[in-house]
Amino acid sequence: MKSSAPVLLVIAGPAGSGKSTLCDRLVREVPGFARIVTTTTRAPRAGELNGVHYLFFSPQEFQRRIERGEFLEWALVHGDHHDRLYGTLKSSVRDPLAAGQSLVMSIDVQGVESLRRAARNDAGLRRAMTTVFIVVDHERLIARMRARAKDDDDEIARRMATAEAELREAPKFDFRIESRSRDEDFAALLEIVGQARARAGAG
Repeated sequence: MKSSAPVLLVIAGPAGSGKSTLCDRLVREVPGFARIVTTTTRAPRAGELNGVHYLFFSPQEFQRRIERGEFLEWALVHGDHHDRLYGTLKSSVRDPLAAGQSLVMSIDVQGVESLRRAARNDAGLRRAMTTVFIVVDHERLIARMRARAKDDDDEIARRMATAEAELREAPKFDFRIESRSRDEDFAALLEIVGQARARAGAG
């Protein structure tokens, strides 16, 4: 059953905080939630489907949509070999909310700030949106990055520097979850969902 007051749950946190896992579990276990499909200019990875994992745009198409003002937020992300654009289309958020669909998304702190700016001029977005930051202590974060075994020490050092900057943004968020186990984090998120729905309904 869908909530009569849909919510937009925006979850941020450093790499390794488990934010994507929380988003996936919320959609799987809580009726009425769907993930926002964001947009990127990077190539699809193995198993990724256009319109399911991302909307994959060429750099030219992405730029055209920026010029037409179609994004709620977008960012240029610097990589080792290529710079890539990522963004969230207005239609990917406003259309589902208008239809009563609650949404969840995982995003970086830069994107959250852009969404906050958009919400200042959009009463519906402002009423629906609740921001959540996953706080992870230093030792636990390094352990999780090592456990993923995807990154070398240089990459982990880069990610940790980014994480320190992101953690300084945590006080700006509506809610914070002090990350422990996956189940404890999810239980904390479910409590936040209840509060977010109450806020949206009162708005």
